[in-house]
Amino acid sequence: MIAEKMKPYLKNNSAIRMMFEEGKRLAAQYGPENVYDFSLGNPNVPAPAKLKDAIVDILNEVDPVVVHGYMSNAGFPEVRKAIADNLNARYGTAFTENNLIMTVGAGSALNVCLKTLVNPGEEVIVFAPYFLEYGAYVRNYDGVLVEVAPDTETFQLNLADFKEKLSEKTKAVIINNPHNPTGVVYNEETIRALAEILKEKQEAYGHAIYLLSDEPYRELAFDGATVPFVTKYYDNTMVVYSYSKSLSLPGERIGYVVIPDEVEDSADTIAAATIANRISGCVNAPSLIQLAVARCVDAEVDLGYYDRNRRTLYEGLTKLGFTCVKPEGAFYLWLKSPEEDERQFVEKAKKYNILMVPGRSFACPGYVRLAYCVSYEKIVKALPEFAKLAKEYA
Repeated sequence: MIAEKMKPYLKNNSAIRMMFEEGKRLAAQYGPENVYDFSLGNPNVPAPAKLKDAIVDILNEVDPVVVHGYMSNAGFPEVRKAIADNLNARYGTAFTENNLIMTVGAGSALNVCLKTLVNPGEEVIVFAPYFLEYGAYVRNYDGVLVEVAPDTETFQLNLADFKEKLSEKTKAVIINNPHNPTGVVYNEETIRALAEILKEKQEAYGHAIYLLSDEPYRELAFDGATVPFVTKYYDNTMVVYSYSKSLSLPGERIGYVVIPDEVEDSADTIAAATIANRISGCVNAPSLIQLAVARCVDAEVDLGYYDRNRRTLYEGLTKLGFTCVKPEGAFYLWLKSPEEDERQFVEKAKKYNILMVPGRSFACPGYVRLAYCVSYEKIVKALPEFAKLAKEYA
């Protein structure tokens, strides 16, 4: 008999993954060129050539015992230093290798943070819509997830409701910027206002409230949008990052968490997080890809590829009469369902081999998410099928 804690997960398996599996089934039936799968944020842009070269060079030049062996649970010191130096040059911070822990992607990094911070019964606040795995991560440590209602006018942070949801039990707050699923970028004004509220509540409650900034899409920002580096605005911030999107490496599972010296009891917090990284079962982040990303801290995927996809899909869908949030970052488009129950809209779209994810999968019914990290040709070919779908609501 499986654990009681796992039974709800069987009933509520990820709709994103279910759509991905549906896409594979339809591709086998109709041919992949005739299926328009916008379900999964699986980058279609190739990883930079510099990364491949780095991997080959490492395998040829570095002692295999180093390449394939254990290291400090926090990761190779030289890797952490390379990343810290890059962050310092870009954001005016003053991190050292001691402020970074290499992790098995951003999901693992968030789990490391939550395991380090959260006691059973303490609350972690998230802003709807949000990546639903946050709830699973919080429940891993018997924390209590508290949802802030969405601001459906702007999809910026709903700070009025946030103030109401903060309590003496609040231990942490998770934000995601640029945002999955809406594509919104939280601007500096929003981050400053959030920080001021947190400072006020920390003082009122007499204990630290930690801000966990989940930033796997940090490099994917368009039209001059700037993604604020949150440690500059609020001391008790931990930044979570993944190279899955910025270098098109989702399957390699490599990321990190930054814990600045300004965090309360930072030495103990960093030490505890390093132990959490080990006892979670990961032990350490994969060694070869650690060494590779250290040589590619300045490498980038082709942002123009995503930008063209973004503009083509947004302009095409709005011309058809759909209401969409214009994406400023990441590679997602957030579309308002033309009928109240967006699941019915998603089902109708399947008739045209269009796969989207219902908004309730992100705690925000009435909307759907489209991941436009597909080929440009796929988007162009999909628009006539969207036109057929739009006629059902004319």
